[in-house]
Amino acid sequence: MDSGRQGKARSARQGLIDWPGTLRGGRPQSREDLRFHLRSRSAHELWLVIVDASASTRRHRALSDAKGVLAQLFEDAYRQRARMALLTASGASPKWQVQGLKAAKTLAGWLEQLGAGGGTPLLAALAEAGEWLAVRRKRYPAEQQRLLVMTDGRLKDISGLPLLACAGLLVDIERGPIRLGRAKELAVGLQLEYRHIDDR
Repeated sequence: MDSGRQGKARSARQGLIDWPGTLRGGRPQSREDLRFHLRSRSAHELWLVIVDASASTRRHRALSDAKGVLAQLFEDAYRQRARMALLTASGASPKWQVQGLKAAKTLAGWLEQLGAGGGTPLLAALAEAGEWLAVRRKRYPAEQQRLLVMTDGRLKDISGLPLLACAGLLVDIERGPIRLGRAKELAVGLQLEYRHIDDR
């Protein structure tokens, strides 16, 4: 009887990582900080990641540290056979890197090359993501969609936000002595949970 219970506990510690649940507790420092889903035969998960790589994210190692979190997320997505969608917001317009494909090790190479620059087309990225999710939801109604937005929130205006209808988390990467704090407002407007990247 005891071994059965231990086996169940072990499987829970080795199942799919619950990233929103994990990051709600702060940035994981060790394996003990990770939260897991029990492995099941449920529908596949889609992880949609929107990365703000505008010029302002170069400050105080914001994008650099965000890349560390993303590297771990990509590795786990690959191991868990989750599908990935990746949209970057920098320059003049957002750009899709991956759209609904199984996570691949090539994402690590892309991440190494990712640099910050240009404007912040984050609102355009969010609107595009909302439309894409709606279409995909019709095509794969059983798919479990999760959203992760990484941004410093440095936008002039956050009115007219799209309704994403997707559970998720916004990770605030704004750093420095003067913080505008707009990422938290953005999370509220998008109905996403909020966490600062430095929160333990």
